[in-house]
Amino acid sequence: MAPTLEAAAQDAESIQDVLTNPLKQKPSLIAPEPEHCPGPESEKAGLADSCAGCPNQKICASAPKGPDPDIPLITARLSGIKHKILILSGKGGVGKSTFTSLLAHAFATNPDTTIGVMDTDICGPSIPKMLGVESETIHVSSAGWSPAWAMDNLAVMSIQFMLPNKDDAIIWRGPKKNGLIKQFLKDVEWGDLDFLLVDTPPGTSDEHLSVNTFLKESQIDGAVVVTTPQEVALLDVRKEIDFCRKAGIKILGLVENMSAFVCPKCTHSSEIFKATTGGGRALAQEMGIPFLGSVPLDPRIGMACDYGESFFDSFPDSPACKALKGVVRGLATNLSLDPGTVMPED
Repeated sequence: MAPTLEAAAQDAESIQDVLTNPLKQKPSLIAPEPEHCPGPESEKAGLADSCAGCPNQKICASAPKGPDPDIPLITARLSGIKHKILILSGKGGVGKSTFTSLLAHAFATNPDTTIGVMDTDICGPSIPKMLGVESETIHVSSAGWSPAWAMDNLAVMSIQFMLPNKDDAIIWRGPKKNGLIKQFLKDVEWGDLDFLLVDTPPGTSDEHLSVNTFLKESQIDGAVVVTTPQEVALLDVRKEIDFCRKAGIKILGLVENMSAFVCPKCTHSSEIFKATTGGGRALAQEMGIPFLGSVPLDPRIGMACDYGESFFDSFPDSPACKALKGVVRGLATNLSLDPGTVMPED
């Protein structure tokens, strides 16, 4: 009989403990947990009366307990950032990193707005390539790590800047990835930003839990969830929405990416990924979350990302540009900001 995750899925307390203490590592015990054990992750581990004589007592007593001491340092470091937004999708291949780069460039069209992009996709860092800073390296000063600047008002931080070779694979377990994300928040000199966009990998696991934990005290404004129209993508996006609700992350809105193909010459629109169940708009209505808009697929977006150029500067008349500007204005409204100030009319 194949093993199942049914018991774990039904254990609400276990799920809540992971959300509350996602970075807590269970100590490696040298003997089975005895009867009446308070639990190796308990605050009383190794200190309770029932721990006397247990072979694990010293291990449990020396295990880290209590809140992470670096969280106040992270909160202080990020105090100059007005709005922190996560870009999420439970599904890979929906163009989430591409959307993040487009959203950053959309915000950056306003010279009075300063944006930071933090790439937490540790194993597949594509943001530097899309923003044209792939060859940059990290500079360290007494104030911390300096992000790379793609534009005068657009800063970027990614593990790509640390790799000796751009083709090197990142083969890390969760704790090491969590440690790097902490450094991106604690040691990077972000300065004063209007928006920090956090690009995350697919799923609902390590990186997402770490970012949520580290940013909880400094306040996350919320998340933008990205999907494509077909039901295969929507299945995983529903899980991402459920994750946000369990983790207490406000959903600022859902964006349907690659909603249709737009011919660059005649601007005729054709459905590539047909929405068999209503697509992103129907999902947003079903889940009771704001729908920010549909962004069509323009092949010139891929070309702009390959060359690290701003799609808004190169192809301002594209229907995709107009759709993205609508997304930005909708996002501004959900952040209680003036849409006309965040994204001025042309």
